[in-house]
Amino acid sequence: MHKLLCLTPLVAIAIAGCGDSTPGLDPNAVPEGTVLKVALLETTDIHQNILSYDYYGLKADTSLGLERTASLINAARTENPNNVLLDDGDVIQGTLLGDYQAVASPVPCSGTLAVHKVMNALKYDGAGIGNHEFNYGLNFLSQIMNTDFAVPDVQKGANCGAPGFPIVLSNVVGVSSQKPIFNPYSIIPKQFTATKPDGTTMSVKLNVGIMGFVPPQIMDWDQKYLAGKVMVNGVQESANKYVPELRSKGADLVVALSHGGLDASPYSPKMENGSLHLSTTGIDALMLGHSHLIFPKAKEVGAPAIDASLAALPATQVDTVKGTINGVPAVMAQSWGRRLGIIQMVLKYQSGKWVVQKDLTNVEARGFKYKDGTTIVDADPSIAPLVDTEHKATLSYATQPLGTTTDFEMSAYFSLVGDVTAIQIVNQAQIDYVKTFITNSTDATIASYKSIPVISCSAPFKAGRNGPTDFTDVAPSATATAPFGLQVRNPGDLYLYGNNNLQAVKIKGSDLKNWLETAAKQFAKIDPSNAAEQDLVPSYSTIYNYDVFYADNNALKYQIDVTQTAGSRIVNLTYAGKPVADSDDFIVATNDYRAGGGGNFPGIDGSKTIIKSPDANQAVVSNYLKKQGKITSAANGLGQSWSFVKVTTQGPVILRSAPGKFAVAQTLGLSRVKSEGTLDASGFAKYAIDLSK
Repeated sequence: MHKLLCLTPLVAIAIAGCGDSTPGLDPNAVPEGTVLKVALLETTDIHQNILSYDYYGLKADTSLGLERTASLINAARTENPNNVLLDDGDVIQGTLLGDYQAVASPVPCSGTLAVHKVMNALKYDGAGIGNHEFNYGLNFLSQIMNTDFAVPDVQKGANCGAPGFPIVLSNVVGVSSQKPIFNPYSIIPKQFTATKPDGTTMSVKLNVGIMGFVPPQIMDWDQKYLAGKVMVNGVQESANKYVPELRSKGADLVVALSHGGLDASPYSPKMENGSLHLSTTGIDALMLGHSHLIFPKAKEVGAPAIDASLAALPATQVDTVKGTINGVPAVMAQSWGRRLGIIQMVLKYQSGKWVVQKDLTNVEARGFKYKDGTTIVDADPSIAPLVDTEHKATLSYATQPLGTTTDFEMSAYFSLVGDVTAIQIVNQAQIDYVKTFITNSTDATIASYKSIPVISCSAPFKAGRNGPTDFTDVAPSATATAPFGLQVRNPGDLYLYGNNNLQAVKIKGSDLKNWLETAAKQFAKIDPSNAAEQDLVPSYSTIYNYDVFYADNNALKYQIDVTQTAGSRIVNLTYAGKPVADSDDFIVATNDYRAGGGGNFPGIDGSKTIIKSPDANQAVVSNYLKKQGKITSAANGLGQSWSFVKVTTQGPVILRSAPGKFAVAQTLGLSRVKSEGTLDASGFAKYAIDLSK
């Protein structure tokens, strides 16, 4: 009798006849009750932080870097021989290295991005896509991913250097084709060691299905590259389409790589952070990103508390200790390589398939100090040599002179309590650009705006979102007697996002007040009668939404009353000494992210945009600095447009910032910063804030 091949979901059994019994069974058949332990490993939001190095400050930074994550990966693989290493996106952009390889000296087709070289060396099994992957356009993305997007007028990646592992994205499709521009999913066949009921081991195959998701807001954030070419579907709709396909094609585990955070609001296909709603689509595990947070609560000795934005999620859905969302294990490994997500799962072979034993699942967001809460893991020595050429080229690029000097330090350590030294110059550059644009415009409509006041807003993009070393600090040594010569690296420290383009919106006074109210949500509500410690800014996860407004000659003024509920905090809003009326007209210089609706500011949704500049905000700042020749504290650093409504509190109010910076506050004359206190579990210093000053 001829041998036939009968298939189960997992193994092929060669037998004398499909109807025969024991004689001829494949000895590799998986016995009922066999146990398989698997670890899913996650990195996310690496943002080209390969080395433990700060290109803006030209100094080592042991709190970050994929070279140290590599040590976490090595240890996790030793502990969990059956493992799958995945990344959740936002890999290619975020440091000067990223900008150098994409803009200043674009990597050719024959080359491979530095971060992809390292990921290939670390033998990643698969990855998703983040919103920042689109920042340099579809042509560049197609090349570095060696992928044909089948989108008209977009070059086709062909035999270019690229990741050596599958890249998946399920919810971005071509407008004309209506097909995903990346593979929507991939099935990764892994050969693992399982334990049979009798205690012996055997080799088994596990098919791990992965699928990726990005926020729909990429269509706003990178409109200049994506409009008319691609569109984004809702994450839940895409998952409901592709999870059954993955199952039907033999996926034993389905893992969602969702580049989005957690939002418990009712589901909408337009949600930026819709990951929570993926938990009900039949997936087995969920890998999170985008928010740069730690989930679940870190487990090392002295670990920081869970971020306030996550702690506020309904406990009936989100377990911030166990790391589950509606019972589905989930992990977010912070950002910049600072943590490794680990989901340890136990599967049992039952009735011809692998079944997850949910009560035995363990989730961890493991950091550099995981061993004892104090000792930082060493960098993997094999990583730095892989990118030595790119690192040196970036340093050479970063230190090129701008031809402009400054006599003052521009920092964001105390930007949440009034300091504008790192923000005013950005606002001045944006105002100058928009005024010049309007003056020189031949468009009759634009020219008619000449009498409308031009104001500007910018945020302290680097003000603690990624830990106590993540603060803008340009020219810390500068003084009036010893000015500092600015370099190419400095505009990126002042304005982090090189992909943002300058835009201007025409708004009413009522819009301005709503805008300011939304920005002021960054602050906690302070209870003056509370004797306990109150954190002025409990979460830095959306610090990029703290817009600070400015007008030439500091003509715009406003106050924030943090004792009031969010939405009712802005008082004494004036322009040129007069109260701002709801009907007053203003033109606001901002970026395409904000003008197009980023951050969900009421009424700012793209409909009020009057200028769409081809120039990046970062380039506008750089060009403005070059044009000045020199900048001074008096002209460019003391325009504090806002302040707190004075209030005396019974207990301490604190601001978390980088340690050792009290002297900066003193130099600035920020009398409301009273003293520097102890460090919190994340390494931030607690500065005492006197709101009566």
